[in-house]
Amino acid sequence: MDGLVVAVVLLWFLVIALAVAVFALMRQIGVLFERVAPMGALITDSGPKVGETSRVFDLNSLTGGAVSLGAGKGRSQLVFFLSPTCPVCKKLLPVLRSTKAAESKWLDVVLASDGEAAQHQRFIAEKQLQDFPYVLSTDLGMTFKVSRLPYAVLLDGQGVVRAKGLVNNREQLDSLFNAQDLGVASIQKYLSEAHSPA
Repeated sequence: MDGLVVAVVLLWFLVIALAVAVFALMRQIGVLFERVAPMGALITDSGPKVGETSRVFDLNSLTGGAVSLGAGKGRSQLVFFLSPTCPVCKKLLPVLRSTKAAESKWLDVVLASDGEAAQHQRFIAEKQLQDFPYVLSTDLGMTFKVSRLPYAVLLDGQGVVRAKGLVNNREQLDSLFNAQDLGVASIQKYLSEAHSPA
């Protein structure tokens, strides 16, 4: 009987010690989260600046029909620059599909690249991208100064650049929408202004 009481007491001490350890770890995670702020899409200073109106591009889509980028027809456009040889671009295709479905009331997602049409047609078939407008234009990439992929530009319904940058994951893609909602050029700028002394 005495052995059972000792075992129960030791077990309770162990449970209390584990609870204290879990609490300490949760507190430390909170501190780390505050120190390591979420990183948005890496904005570049080249190309049209956030707040400027984009040049209008009238292009043919490899998946059929015509696409007018920056025309300001009342719907926002996410222009996603990608390449068939870019592994990160391929990883983000499911994210683009879910974004296209979730934001369909106000947003059109347009895939953009350059190069040989035949290679892109194979890529479209392989990745089943027929539901996306898919344009090829060297001029489009040069206008937005796209030097690395994947890169995205968010245009509002009036063709104004609202956010842009390199996107390597869902959080960075979402940061473009967050920047637009907050009315800032980028999440980094918003965070630096929020943490700067008044």
